[in-house]
Formats: sequence, C-alpha cells, structure tokens
Amino acid sequence: MENNFGVIMAGGIGSRFWPMSQEDRPKQFLDVLGIGKTLIQMTVERMKRIAPADQIYVMTNKDYADLVHEQTGLPYDQILTEPMRKNTAPCIAYAAHKIHALNNEANLIVAPADHLILKEGEFVKTIETAIQSAENGQIVTLGIKPSRPDTGYGYINFDSSITFPKIGEVSKVVKFTEKPDLEKAQQFLASGDFYWNSGIFIWKTTTIIDALQKFKPEIHTLFCSKGNDYNTGIEQEFVNNAFEKTESVSIDYAVLEQAANVSVVLSDFGWSDLGTWGSLYTHLNHDENGNAVVGDKVHLFESKNCIVHVPKGKKVVLQGLDDYIVVEANNTLMVIRKEDEQKIKEYSAIADKD
Repeated sequence: MENNFGVIMAGGIGSRFWPMSQEDRPKQFLDVLGIGKTLIQMTVERMKRIAPADQIYVMTNKDYADLVHEQTGLPYDQILTEPMRKNTAPCIAYAAHKIHALNNEANLIVAPADHLILKEGEFVKTIETAIQSAENGQIVTLGIKPSRPDTGYGYINFDSSITFPKIGEVSKVVKFTEKPDLEKAQQFLASGDFYWNSGIFIWKTTTIIDALQKFKPEIHTLFCSKGNDYNTGIEQEFVNNAFEKTESVSIDYAVLEQAANVSVVLSDFGWSDLGTWGSLYTHLNHDENGNAVVGDKVHLFESKNCIVHVPKGKKVVLQGLDDYIVVEANNTLMVIRKEDEQKIKEYSAIADKD
C-alpha cells in the first residue's frame, strides 16, 4: 500500500438532511445511523484498509478542520482546507498536486466522507481492481447498479458490446451523464447499460494532473506550484490564493465527461450516498410495520413505513402516520411526508429565517 493515498472529501453541508445536518455540523460529522460512529469516522476506518494512516488526507472547508481532527484523530497536516466552496475539481487539483509532490508514483483513492458501505471486504477488493486499472493510466470510477430512475445521480454508460461485464470487472466508459431528467433516467434504467456514478474515484496523480492540464488548464495552472509551495509553511497561503481565483466546477464536468481514458468497475458493496432521509430509511432496521426508528423512547401506534430519528432519551408518541419522516434535532421538529422530502431544502430555508 506504500503508493496508496486516501483523499476524503468532507466539505459539504448536507442540506437534504436538515434539521439534523446544519451548516456548523453537517451530516458527515453526525451519527445518523445511531451506532455511535459518525460517517466520517466510518470512512476513515474504511480507508485505513486501503492506505496507510499517515497517507490519508481529508479535504474540507476551513471551518471544519477542528471537527475533522476531533472525530478522526488525524493530525492537522493531513487535513487540507479550502477557504471557500468551489466544488470538487479545485479540491482534487489541490490534493493531487500536494500528494504528487510527496510521491510521484502515488495512487489516489478519492471518496466522499458521508457514504455508507456495508460490505467493506468487497469494497477493498473492488478498490484493488481499480488500482490495477489506474496504474495503466486509466481514470477509474466505481459504478453502482441503479435500483430506481433517480435524477440526483450521475449515470455511467458502460461498454457492454463485447460481453456484458460482471460485478467486479472493469469496463470502458462510453459516456457520463450528470443528473438527467426523469425521462432519461427511466430510459437508462430500462437499457441495463447504465450504472450510477458512486463519486468514488481512483487514479494516479500523474493521470489526473495531466487530465486537468488538458481539459481545465486554468485550474491546473492555479494549483501547479512553480516552486516549493506544497508541504511547506506557505502552502495554505498559496492554496487560498488559488481557490479565490478558480472557477467552481465538479470533477465530473471538468474531466470525466471529456476524457477518453475513463473506466468503471461494476460494483456491489452495499453502497448508499445517504443523500436523503429516504435513503437512510432503507439502511435501518424496520419493525413489523415497516417503521425505522433511531431513539430509545419512541412509541408508535397504528403507524407504518415511517422513519423516526430523535435524540436518545426523548419520549415520542406517534399515532396514525403512514410514510412519514419525523426528525427532531437542533431545537427543531420536522414532520413531512416521505414523498415530499425533496422539498426539505426549500422548507428549511424558510424555517431558518426565524
């Protein structure tokens, strides 16, 4: 594992997990599963199976550096901070250039901090397969078989023309489509030739730096040190200046949709991006009426298919609910139909004005 470096992306706000996820403590720093571990703690533990602990870096907003340190125990020199949110391409440019300066043979495993992976052994094997492909100059992503026509994910059209690839095999990417409309998503699901983009990427630093230079030369130039800026006392000043000038763009738009050397490993390791309360519901234990509860004093009567997430010790009595989300956190109670959870961001913006 000496050339393996983990890069964990932990700068998001997690607005769809309101009211539990707030800007001062987003969902990656929360125990949303009620198991005594936050999502970022689980991600760091998982990454230690792939890369040495001193080669794991967390990329986050400057406001969360202390939280990352407290929850993961990683030293501050492994916590890379962005002064402002500019999406994933600038963050990845920063991490790639910094780590390349440390080891020009480095393999980067880039993963979000707030994803759930249930089959960690399968995940490790999948990463090992991806690294083999990355060492041949490929930009590799992990694809997840879609279970519904979700418009919130990017879709990967993989090449099944020769033989239909099996789980764990590498396939050439034909095309990326970022967040299609519902009609397209339904077509993708029906075809069987599309996987969700998990947002987990594997590449050599040389490969991603070359791709950024080709497709986003402005970003490459800003983060490409002309001297000894990285891994020195002036690194943060250099990086802050680059972030102030760079455009805001995702790595999907910046590179993956344009590059020809992109591969996907078809994956099955119990993945969820835990992007919404509904996605969390599918990963919690259910009672005989389909209710998923986090909280030790919740009493449900004539209720079914609900998710209830309240603090430990909070006494809650609910009656007559069907398909509802009930959450109490940060002095806020939210009761909303599951089918309307896409409105949470809109409602929270109104409620937070109080």
